[in-house]
Amino acid sequence: MRRLLACGLAALLLAGCGSRTDGWAQPRPMPAPIGTLGTGFVDPSAPPTPEGTITPAPGSWDGVRPARGYRVVLLTKGTDAPTTALVTAVRSWADAARVDLRTVTAGADPIADITRAIGMHPDLIVSAGNELVDPLAVVTASHLAQPFLVVGAELAEPTHNVTAVDWAGASFRGEGLGASSAYDAASFTPERCDAAIRAGAAAVLTGLTGIVVWLS
Repeated sequence: MRRLLACGLAALLLAGCGSRTDGWAQPRPMPAPIGTLGTGFVDPSAPPTPEGTITPAPGSWDGVRPARGYRVVLLTKGTDAPTTALVTAVRSWADAARVDLRTVTAGADPIADITRAIGMHPDLIVSAGNELVDPLAVVTASHLAQPFLVVGAELAEPTHNVTAVDWAGASFRGEGLGASSAYDAASFTPERCDAAIRAGAAAVLTGLTGIVVWLS
């Protein structure tokens, strides 16, 4: 009897694990966001053009959050302090918003790792780390149905599925390319990184994609 009960419990546990895995097995329509953008996030009479830049009023993104269970892959590469600060902010946001977060740490072949993240069928891929900018520029245009959010950097020529969040000190655009501000590792404060993921996610959730969100 004990053996039968143990086998039954093991089967239930395996079924539970399988259902969690299966929850990401297929792509799905993006869940509707909760809430609305505040005044000053964007001018409704002059929506941003593709590859344009908006400078939202501080905190105007606070009223928007993802639906519970929103699927996010955190794609990261690098152990420098700015990347670590961004990763910490993304994980904190995901925990507070009850996002279903999984992490892909890119290795020697970041293009393969980006492709692996896409294959997980997330609602959003969030990229943290300047080392991912050039590989993302290679991959993202071939996967237009997959939304990406780059925090603390940007792609030089983003397609409509790539949104970025920058600020003075964080505007890396790829090797050999100019930036709108000089890189400053000290600008990646916890407060700035927290605002970056929240503002960027609010933009993506409300359909303001393919642009740069510039934090003042």
